[in-house]
Amino acid sequence: MHLGKSYSLSEFIVWSRRQIYALLACGALPIVLHQLLGLKWLSVPLSVVVLLGTATSFIVGFKNVQTYNRASEAQQVWTQILNGSRFLGVISLDFTATPAAARELILRHCAWLTALRYQLRSPRIWENAGKAANVEYRKHYRVPEWETPLEHALARYLPPQERDALRRTDSKATRILALQSAAIKRLVRAGEIDCAFHMELERAIRDAFEQQGRAERIKDYPYPRQYAVINRLFVRSFCLLLPFGILTEFEKLNSSVPGFMHGHLIWLVVPFSAMISWMYLALEQVGESTENPFEGGANDVPIAHICRKIERELMEMLGETDPVPEPASEHGIVL
Repeated sequence: MHLGKSYSLSEFIVWSRRQIYALLACGALPIVLHQLLGLKWLSVPLSVVVLLGTATSFIVGFKNVQTYNRASEAQQVWTQILNGSRFLGVISLDFTATPAAARELILRHCAWLTALRYQLRSPRIWENAGKAANVEYRKHYRVPEWETPLEHALARYLPPQERDALRRTDSKATRILALQSAAIKRLVRAGEIDCAFHMELERAIRDAFEQQGRAERIKDYPYPRQYAVINRLFVRSFCLLLPFGILTEFEKLNSSVPGFMHGHLIWLVVPFSAMISWMYLALEQVGESTENPFEGGANDVPIAHICRKIERELMEMLGETDPVPEPASEHGIVL
C-alpha cells in the first residue's frame, strides 16, 4: 500500500507506457490509411464513438467500484484481525495462571498470523502481479513473504514438533488454530486456565476463523471473469474506434487553419486520441491493480506491516522486546 503523499505523474506514465505506445500506433493507423493510402472513406461516425465511450465509462466505473470494495473489505478484515489479536493478548495474560502459558498462546497466535499472510501472498493464475508493468515496478518495494521461507519464519514461534505437524498439511493457518484450541484445552485440564474463562479464549479462536475465511474468500474468488472480459472488450474497442471517429472532425478544421498546419491538422488525431484513450486504459489498469489486495502488488493491503505491528504490541504485553526490526518503507510503499 502506498502510504506516501501520492504517486508521481512520471512514475504513473512509466508504469503505463506500454499502453501509451500501443495507443500512439493505434492513432497513427487511420492517418496512414487516410493520408498515404487515400482511403478517404475510412471513418466511423462520431456519434457511434460517443455512444461506445459512454457505455465504456459506465462499465469501467462499475468495475473500479467493485474492485475498491474488495480492497476495502480486505482492509476491514485485517483491522478486525488487529483488534482480535489485541483482545487475545489481553485475555491470555489475564486468564492464564502463569506467564509461560500466556507466552505460548501469544506466540502461537503470531504463528497463525504468519501462516495466514504467507497463504494470502501465494500466487493465483488470475492475479496481475506477473504482468510486465507490475513486475517492473516491483523494484520500488519488496514482498517479505517472497524473501523468507515460511518454515524459517515459523521457527520463531512454534516448537519443532508443531512445525513437523504443519509440514503434513496444506492449510497451515487452519492447523495452527486447531493446535491453539488443543493447547487451550490442555491448559484448562492442567488448571492453568479457569473454566469460566475458557469460552472467551475459544471465542477469540472462532473470530480468527471467521476473519481467515473472509480473507480466503477475497483471495480465492476473483472479480467475476465475465465482467473482466466485457470490461476489457469495451475499453479496447473504444480505443480502436476513437481515432476513426475524430478523424473527420480534425479534417474539417483544415480549411479554417492557416499557416504550416494547413492541410496537416489531421495528424493531431494521434496525440488527442492517445490522450483520451489513455484515460480509459489507465483507469482500467488501476482497477486491475486493486482487485486482488493480497497478490503482492504496490496497492496491496499491508498485511506484513500489520502483522509486525500486532507482534510488537503482543511482545510488549509480555514485557519483551521484539528483536525483528520494522521493515523500511521504500518509495512510500508498505506491504
